[in-house]
Amino acid sequence: MRVAVTGSIATDHLMTFPGSFGEQLLADRLDRVSLSFLADDLEVRRGGVAANIAFGLGVLGLRPVLVGAVGADFEPYRIWLKDHGVDTDAVRVSESLHTARFVCTTDREQNQIATFYAGAMAEAREIDLREVLRRTGRLDLVLVSPDDPEAMIRHTRSCRELGIPFAADPSQQLARLDGDAVRELVDGARFLFTNEYESALLLEKTGWTEAEVLRRAATWVTTHGGAGVRIRGAGRAPLAVPAVPVPAVTDPTGVGDAFRAGFLAGTLWGVPERCAAQLGCAVAATALGHVGTQEYRLRREPLLDRIRATYGAGCTAALVTHLRGPA
Repeated sequence: MRVAVTGSIATDHLMTFPGSFGEQLLADRLDRVSLSFLADDLEVRRGGVAANIAFGLGVLGLRPVLVGAVGADFEPYRIWLKDHGVDTDAVRVSESLHTARFVCTTDREQNQIATFYAGAMAEAREIDLREVLRRTGRLDLVLVSPDDPEAMIRHTRSCRELGIPFAADPSQQLARLDGDAVRELVDGARFLFTNEYESALLLEKTGWTEAEVLRRAATWVTTHGGAGVRIRGAGRAPLAVPAVPVPAVTDPTGVGDAFRAGFLAGTLWGVPERCAAQLGCAVAATALGHVGTQEYRLRREPLLDRIRATYGAGCTAALVTHLRGPA
């Protein structure tokens, strides 16, 4: 089964300031701010929604096709992804722009000052899925995740024209997209992914009711953080799957991407929807225990143990035949 993941590919530069931003800001000088904060540490992490999801699919044994735009500085990142099972040959390399970058400083009170540089991501609109298809052959699913808005619309239209099932994951771009764009991204999707807040925002942007969304998207998957996931479809009862408990959260960044990787892997393997959701929750719980979105490893037996401990043994027989790699 082949899946293409379109969307953002980025590098995160995360710094910590030991003081408080608020103590440095003067109320009567906010119109002329000129400040520099000496950070204690710096973590450079691989990121981007599409890259995070593709990484998860790769370590689960699939060979996802990553589709996005990067700069010439991408080569070390490319090697990392290829080493973890991701096909990066469809990634467009800009001749003039750097890979997208997120630079964020967090103070002792968890306030953040951040800048996102889109960079080469703006060139994703030049990517033609037809060319990707010619190189890879048949695709069973295309996930359209946050990206340059024009690229998201183009990929969605291409999927419809080519008859390729697609999943809509507008998430962070919902705030920027207008109602017409959101409606186009959702209409005809096999899967629609949102978190709880994004679900409400999507209804507001589209002007649709929940029932109207479910007439256009076959399956609506909504993550609720520690409360788990809810899956809806027209004409059937919602499916609620609780989250896998974790003793402590190390880093929540990218946990939704990890869930999507597990859920989509299970779906592509053809396991029951409940089992795919349980796998997604188990992968998400694993990611929560690591700093960084692509630092977790998936070992077969610990992963199955998490699922058994939370949900019982019902889905493990369906999953064990597909989970490969170290026990």
